[in-house]
Amino acid sequence: MDIIRKVSVIFIFVALLSFVGISADAEHNAKININTANIEELVSLQGIGEKKAESIVEHREKIGSFATIDDLKTVKGVGDKIFNKIKHLIVVE
Repeated sequence: MDIIRKVSVIFIFVALLSFVGISADAEHNAKININTANIEELVSLQGIGEKKAESIVEHREKIGSFATIDDLKTVKGVGDKIFNKIKHLIVVE
Protein backbone atom coordinates (compact mmCIF):
# COMPACT_ATOMS: atom_id res chain seq x y z
CA MET A 1 0.00 0.00 0.00
CA ASP A 2 2.85 2.39 0.81
CA ILE A 3 4.30 1.94 -2.70
CA ILE A 4 0.96 2.79 -4.30
CA ARG A 5 0.76 5.96 -2.22
CA LYS A 6 4.31 7.01 -3.22
CA VAL A 7 3.64 6.35 -6.90
CA SER A 8 0.39 8.32 -6.66
CA VAL A 9 2.14 11.27 -5.06
CA ILE A 10 4.86 11.21 -7.72
CA PHE A 11 2.25 10.98 -10.49
CA ILE A 12 0.31 13.94 -9.08
CA PHE A 13 3.51 15.97 -8.72
CA VAL A 14 4.56 15.27 -12.33
CA ALA A 15 1.06 16.11 -13.59
CA LEU A 16 1.09 19.38 -11.67
CA LEU A 17 4.49 20.34 -13.05
CA SER A 18 3.29 19.55 -16.57
CA PHE A 19 0.21 21.72 -16.12
CA VAL A 20 2.27 24.64 -14.85
CA GLY A 21 4.65 24.28 -17.79
CA ILE A 22 1.80 24.24 -20.31
CA SER A 23 0.22 27.32 -18.73
CA ALA A 24 3.51 29.19 -18.86
CA ASP A 25 4.01 28.25 -22.52
CA ALA A 26 0.49 29.33 -23.43
CA GLU A 27 0.95 32.68 -21.71
CA HIS A 28 4.35 33.17 -23.33
CA ASN A 29 2.97 32.31 -26.78
CA ALA A 30 -0.08 34.58 -26.51
CA LYS A 31 -0.09 37.15 -29.30
CA ILE A 32 -0.79 40.82 -28.77
CA ASN A 33 -3.73 42.31 -30.64
CA ILE A 34 -2.39 45.62 -31.91
CA ASN A 35 -5.96 46.92 -32.28
CA THR A 36 -6.72 46.63 -28.58
CA ALA A 37 -3.34 46.55 -26.81
CA ASN A 38 -2.57 49.23 -24.28
CA ILE A 39 0.80 50.93 -23.95
CA GLU A 40 2.11 48.42 -21.37
CA GLU A 41 1.30 45.49 -23.67
CA LEU A 42 2.89 47.18 -26.68
CA VAL A 43 6.05 48.03 -24.72
CA SER A 44 6.51 44.32 -24.04
CA LEU A 45 7.30 43.86 -27.73
CA GLN A 46 10.97 43.93 -28.69
CA GLY A 47 11.91 47.30 -30.16
CA ILE A 48 8.75 49.08 -29.02
CA GLY A 49 9.46 51.64 -26.35
CA GLU A 50 7.00 53.93 -24.63
CA LYS A 51 7.12 56.59 -27.37
CA LYS A 52 6.46 54.10 -30.17
CA ALA A 53 3.72 52.47 -28.14
CA GLU A 54 2.09 55.87 -27.65
CA SER A 55 2.41 56.51 -31.40
CA ILE A 56 0.70 53.20 -32.15
CA VAL A 57 -2.20 53.99 -29.84
CA GLU A 58 -2.51 57.54 -31.22
CA HIS A 59 -2.42 56.25 -34.80
CA ARG A 60 -5.11 53.70 -33.98
CA GLU A 61 -7.31 56.37 -32.39
CA LYS A 62 -6.83 58.82 -35.27
CA ILE A 63 -6.89 56.49 -38.29
CA GLY A 64 -8.82 53.52 -36.92
CA SER A 65 -8.08 49.84 -36.49
CA PHE A 66 -5.28 48.12 -38.33
CA ALA A 67 -6.63 45.87 -41.09
CA THR A 68 -3.48 43.70 -41.18
CA ILE A 69 -0.37 43.43 -39.06
CA ASP A 70 1.57 44.95 -41.98
CA ASP A 71 -0.35 48.19 -41.43
CA LEU A 72 1.69 48.66 -38.26
CA LYS A 73 4.53 49.81 -40.54
CA THR A 74 2.50 52.95 -41.35
CA VAL A 75 3.16 54.17 -37.81
CA LYS A 76 6.09 56.57 -37.67
CA GLY A 77 9.11 54.80 -36.19
CA VAL A 78 7.96 51.27 -36.96
CA GLY A 79 9.90 50.09 -39.97
CA ASP A 80 10.75 46.73 -41.47
CA LYS A 81 13.48 46.02 -38.92
CA ILE A 82 11.19 46.36 -35.89
CA PHE A 83 8.23 44.81 -37.70
CA ASN A 84 10.25 41.69 -38.60
CA LYS A 85 11.22 41.26 -34.93
CA ILE A 86 7.62 41.33 -33.69
CA LYS A 87 5.43 40.08 -36.56
CA HIS A 88 5.19 36.59 -35.03
CA LEU A 89 4.00 38.13 -31.75
CA ILE A 90 1.16 40.32 -33.00
CA VAL A 91 -2.31 39.89 -34.49
CA VAL A 92 -5.25 42.04 -35.58
CA GLU A 93 -8.72 40.96 -34.58
